[in-house]
Amino acid sequence: MNQPLAYVHPGAKIAKNVVVEPFATISSNVEIGEGTWVGSNVTIMEGARIGKNCNIYPGAVISGVPQDLKFEGEESLCEIGDNTTIRECVTINRGTKDRGTTKIGDNCLIMAYSHIAHDCFVGDNCIFSNSSTLAGHITVGDYVILSGFVAVHQFCKIGSHAFVAGGSLVRKDVPPFVKAAREPLSYVGINSVGLRRRGFASAKVQEIQNVYRILYQKKYNNTQALEIIQAELNATPERDEIIQFIENSQRGIMKGYFQKN
Repeated sequence: MNQPLAYVHPGAKIAKNVVVEPFATISSNVEIGEGTWVGSNVTIMEGARIGKNCNIYPGAVISGVPQDLKFEGEESLCEIGDNTTIRECVTINRGTKDRGTTKIGDNCLIMAYSHIAHDCFVGDNCIFSNSSTLAGHITVGDYVILSGFVAVHQFCKIGSHAFVAGGSLVRKDVPPFVKAAREPLSYVGINSVGLRRRGFASAKVQEIQNVYRILYQKKYNNTQALEIIQAELNATPERDEIIQFIENSQRGIMKGYFQKN
């Protein structure tokens, strides 16, 4: 399990079949599940809870102390689900007293040089491309894809199955099932390709499209649009998820894109 040139604190709980490569450092109060691979020069700090069959590549720092001046050394966690891959030089900070933990779900791919700050909650099956950056207190749903160099403002939320184009600055909440691009970040359609790849039927994709047509293409304000959506469109889990996301948004959702003349 443990190479002679790695350091594993005696208080760390390392399951069977974990491979720890040379020059990795694993602190106390760390738990690592079966079948996980820890590459060379990886640093896993206090409070890490890493699931089964994960792959953590060289240079990554997991459960680092939050880069938050309000942090006072309180105990907190960084939880990473099963079958998640963390590539080179990724940094993931543990939580603060706000949420107590930073969470990454199952089956995620976090590509090289990405950063996930304190108190972020990331769902299952997400892909963050190179140098994606999440500030603190962000919530990301399942099956979200962030392209390279996306930067997300603190306290933002990104709904499930959303796709955010490369280089985007996310200052407002991104609703579920959409594609987001341009500057300022705007709705540019639903994520139809991603939805079909995940087994959504064409009729279901059309239902989602009908919701966003009212919200973004009819020039209603959000309150008016939601009233019309609830009155005119049949209730479905997807429709209700969109409505709930918008109603619960604290920062407000991104705007629609209108081509300038």
